[in-house]
Amino acid sequence: MESRIALCGRFARRGIVGPALVFALLAAGPAPAQTVDIYPNRPVRIVVPAAAGSAIDIIARVLQPSLEKALGQSIIVDNRSGATMMIGIDAVAKAAPDGYTLLVATTTFTVTTALGAKLPYDLERDLQPVTLLVKNPLLFAINAKVPAHTVAEFVAQSKAEPGKFNYGTPGAASQAHLLIEMWSARAGVKMQHIPYRGGGPAAVSVATGETQLGLLSPVALQPHLQSGAVRPLATGDLVRDAQFDKLPTMADSGFPGFQAVQWVGLLTTGRTPKAIVEKLNVAFNRALRDPDVTAKLGLQGTTPAGSSPEEFRDLITTEIRNWKDVARTAKIEVR
Repeated sequence: MESRIALCGRFARRGIVGPALVFALLAAGPAPAQTVDIYPNRPVRIVVPAAAGSAIDIIARVLQPSLEKALGQSIIVDNRSGATMMIGIDAVAKAAPDGYTLLVATTTFTVTTALGAKLPYDLERDLQPVTLLVKNPLLFAINAKVPAHTVAEFVAQSKAEPGKFNYGTPGAASQAHLLIEMWSARAGVKMQHIPYRGGGPAAVSVATGETQLGLLSPVALQPHLQSGAVRPLATGDLVRDAQFDKLPTMADSGFPGFQAVQWVGLLTTGRTPKAIVEKLNVAFNRALRDPDVTAKLGLQGTTPAGSSPEEFRDLITTEIRNWKDVARTAKIEVR
């Protein structure tokens, strides 16, 4: 296939195009096929729409070395927290559709959409799924100074002293916010919600006692679980998790059907060429199978998943539908 430069030269010699148009064609860069062939030929940026130390930040950095080997380029992790992840998500939605700007997103990505929030981006038009990365149950965890050792004891203490306990979440209208509101209504307890800029700061708030309860990722909670500052009471999956086999589920703890499972996935800008999306999908799924990555994620209490772009898109669609039902039950909406 004749290159853009050769075409410009031939057309210019024949007088078909003038110098200005030749310059414009050259400035437009290589043709799409050529772009795919050489991708990536410069560093790739992964936007993390949460603070450093959050679950998705840690997962991105665990994957970083393996991805650099797979893609042959530097991977830059760029933290852009705030507005329940919308600041970081919007940065990717408005980036050039060339595969050089990626997004690590969590379940909250679908929650804000389900709540009808006024988003600065269109999820279907401006963002393109690449692959599911990991899945793990959220942990129902409390500050270690709270004397409760079971969910039932925590409920009893909350009822005995209404309004005493606060709960921390990764942000207003986040997955944790919806689930705790739904759970507290079911349990008959009243607590004050304190939103933070990501799971890491929310986990710190539980560890320091600024809040007493969190329903958070084991990745964000891990250092505080190890230090003993936070005590887990239950896992959010419907069945016991292999990583936390000694912990009861919320269903075991008197709340049948209650489920709190978080996923983390990778997206890129909408209209990115399919061949680039497929190349990224292969690279990330290969990284997830790297024994070193698997071991490090296991130490964080999370499990590699992986998927095709189509499977991840189907998950997002299903999640949005499910969260609309949860939001109606919890009586939460964002406008």
